Amino acid sequence: MEKKPAAKKKQEPLAFKSPGAEEWRIFQVETDADRESKDKAASAKQSINDCLLNSLQMQNIVVLAGSGTSLGSVDGPSMWDLWKAAIGEKPSAEAKAVASTMNYNLDAKGADNIEAFLSHADAYLQINEDEKIKQFVQMCRKTILENCSNFLKVEKLKGHETFLHRLSRRRVRDPRLKLFTTNYDLCFETATSEIGGVVIDGFSFTSPRRYDPRFFTYDIVRRPRSADDQGNYLEGVIHLYKLHGSVNWVRTNNDVIYEKSSPTPDEACLIYPAKGKYQQSYLQPHLEQMSQYLAAMREPNTCLIVVGFGFNDDHLSEPIISAIKSNPHMRVLVVDPMIESRQSGRTETNRYWTELLTLQEKGDDVWLINADFQDFSKLIPDLKALTPAEKLFKVVKTAVGSKL
Repeated sequence: MEKKPAAKKKQEPLAFKSPGAEEWRIFQVETDADRESKDKAASAKQSINDCLLNSLQMQNIVVLAGSGTSLGSVDGPSMWDLWKAAIGEKPSAEAKAVASTMNYNLDAKGADNIEAFLSHADAYLQINEDEKIKQFVQMCRKTILENCSNFLKVEKLKGHETFLHRLSRRRVRDPRLKLFTTNYDLCFETATSEIGGVVIDGFSFTSPRRYDPRFFTYDIVRRPRSADDQGNYLEGVIHLYKLHGSVNWVRTNNDVIYEKSSPTPDEACLIYPAKGKYQQSYLQPHLEQMSQYLAAMREPNTCLIVVGFGFNDDHLSEPIISAIKSNPHMRVLVVDPMIESRQSGRTETNRYWTELLTLQEKGDDVWLINADFQDFSKLIPDLKALTPAEKLFKVVKTAVGSKL
């Protein structure tokens, strides 16, 4: 969970660490830096570009995108924003009354956590019938739903558009880009539409759009004009898996999932912030999304890009750590603007961060990139911008490890 922000800190320099490396390599410096620093940054930037180019040519590209992709310039809500909206920066009188009834100490360290608060409320309601608390929980869920729906502005999605445009410009004969996200919002769907791409998300292609896992097995081809031509796969198609649901999903009384604008909290098909996320992930439609996620971790020749994800969800973090240890053909790129401070101890970490950093130090194929989502999007090489000669040069250079 993202905590409430402290005083604004100076932006950490863009840097990366390769597997087994001890030192961070800074690849962006100030314009007034000395010549030696600029030369080192240029060399580092070339190295990270080569890494990304090599990674994007792996057979399977999988992305896990967390709430960090909707923060910053996109203005999506953090968990602290949701706490303030639902409970209040200084808890409201109603929130205090509810907390007192269910013995939730609002003054305890770390109590200003919307996930912990709703988890406590859910547990209380399992054994107590309390209409006042039920109504307050519903109000909190309505607030979360609204805050995750209303912030979206197309003009702020340039980072998403760049990210998707470059990752989807791979060879069409390779498996489609698989993008898993914990976000409820529609940033990735909207950005894909803006660049003329197509999202396959498990919903039918007709309206009203109905969820059925078999739609993940469908693909799109360009229809040939000649009967002799077998046609070819359409470019710019991605598979999108929304692990915790979406602001436009509704569940009917007979457990059918549809898309609908502005659903009510009762009908919305979301896994709201709570400790019960693990159990709820094994109910449809989240079960299918999790099944695809776990399967993707086991595929050989896979590059996993983890961006904007805090490793706070056990059911998503554990498979990543397990895959790094057991899948020898897997590369993991972890993108976070605070990785360097996490490793140095200046920023609090959890056990998954600790284990991940240890695996990188041991030499497992884990690359750490100290950058936010927007900056990382600009780093991704545009595969189709390279000429065939440049592509061959890059492949040869990578293979021989020279400094051509």
